[in-house]
Amino acid sequence: MKEAHVIVDRDFVIGDTDPRLFGAFVEHLGRCVYGGIYEPGHPTADERGFRGDVLALVRELAPTIIRYPGGNFVSGYNWEDGVGPVEKRPRRLDLAWMSTEPNTFGTNEFMDWCRAADVEPMLAVNLGTRGPDDARRLLEYCNFPGGTELSDLRRAHGWEKPHGVKFWCLGNEMDGPWQMEMKTATEYGRIATEAAKLMKWIDPTIELAACGSSSRNMPTFGSWEDTVLEHCFDHVEFISLHTYLNNYADDTPSFLASADLMDSFIEEVVAIADAVAARRRSAKRIMLSFDEWNVWYRTRRKNEGRTKLGWPVAPPILEEVYDMQDALAFGGACLSLLNHADRVKSACLAQLVNAIAPIMTETGGPAWRQSIFYPFRDMSRFGRGRVLQTRVSSPVYTTVYYDPRGTSELSFPMPDVPYLKLAVVDNLDEGTVTLFALNRNLTETLTVETQVRGFGALSLGEAHELHHGDLKATNTKDRPDEIKPASLEGVEITGDRVRVRLAPASWNVIRLSARGN
Repeated sequence: MKEAHVIVDRDFVIGDTDPRLFGAFVEHLGRCVYGGIYEPGHPTADERGFRGDVLALVRELAPTIIRYPGGNFVSGYNWEDGVGPVEKRPRRLDLAWMSTEPNTFGTNEFMDWCRAADVEPMLAVNLGTRGPDDARRLLEYCNFPGGTELSDLRRAHGWEKPHGVKFWCLGNEMDGPWQMEMKTATEYGRIATEAAKLMKWIDPTIELAACGSSSRNMPTFGSWEDTVLEHCFDHVEFISLHTYLNNYADDTPSFLASADLMDSFIEEVVAIADAVAARRRSAKRIMLSFDEWNVWYRTRRKNEGRTKLGWPVAPPILEEVYDMQDALAFGGACLSLLNHADRVKSACLAQLVNAIAPIMTETGGPAWRQSIFYPFRDMSRFGRGRVLQTRVSSPVYTTVYYDPRGTSELSFPMPDVPYLKLAVVDNLDEGTVTLFALNRNLTETLTVETQVRGFGALSLGEAHELHHGDLKATNTKDRPDEIKPASLEGVEITGDRVRVRLAPASWNVIRLSARGN
């Protein structure tokens, strides 16, 4: 049995988690909207067509902010197509996902859905096929109270009060050749700056995220962020990051280690943003919006031939079925986000329903939780508060990281990967300290002894684990609870020390009551 030792002190804090750290993403992609959150005629649907069973699972998952309407979709989207009388809305070809978009669900429906789900809306503007003037028009439609053509148009459409959207994304993945009207860093930096100016002239209370690199493996990574921020540093509050973990190589130890590269990605982008600030002699700090992240690989290759589908409405594409090992890698990504709470102030799990999602549905039938549902639910429910620094002494292993395309010639060694990955969150309001712990050892139990300093005597609130003997096990419509949390037994507490045994390949949550709070 291997052992790890951890020291935590209440006076050593990384940062406070922003409520927006626990966000998700709804794009007009496959069955995320149609047949996902929106399915008129479904037995659980309300008068607006919102699936009640999906809403119940979303509330349980507890995301705090939802990014919409894309994603790649937004770079060809005319927002005017999705407002006004539904029977008059045009059907369009969507070049992002080779589908037909009926536009029966649009901006106002999304706002109503956010209110029903009790989440904050995050809107992206089209800086691909459109530009700054269209962005400011959408902002005026959404946020201006009344008395102008666009605000009165919203009121005529049935939404008297402004939507008050405060977080906006300036386009999506504009560095990618797959993006409609991709831009160079200079082209994008200029257009993002002008869009930001116009939008903030209308509503100076909004916050804006500029597009960072689509992944750490983009050939322009680094220079892209530097150039973009040189243009729009004074006009934005955030720069975005996107990462999808994969197991193309069918190498589970490497897969579970790959989440650590999110840590590197975050720290590199922080360094670049701060270098731009330093050149300006500016005290301003650009925060990070990790507005796309997840595990995604099987369906990337399966759907490369989607152009042969014939432009269907809401085709079943990118419907990744997540297994136990996916949940573990996903949990590692959750820990990376928590442990950078000082600079990652917004993040969006991509996506919410059906398309690379924690929630799956059958059209006309049930909805169920995928394996990745549970680590996110834990992070969102118990990750609110101060993230504490940890000193971890853990056995390590050496593995290999493969690039997102899974090509071995672009792999490189990852030495000294700790079996234990950990985050600790102190919730002052609740008087609790929560330990999130991932055991990446596939065959051996890991005993972890943690000294939690400065909180006085501790007592156990609750503890659970996510573990399955078959790493390829999945949840399905017929077996929706094949993977689910179970009680974590044998947690020993003596004074300020916590001793626990973590099962091989397991995600664990230990909630402590802390009298010192």
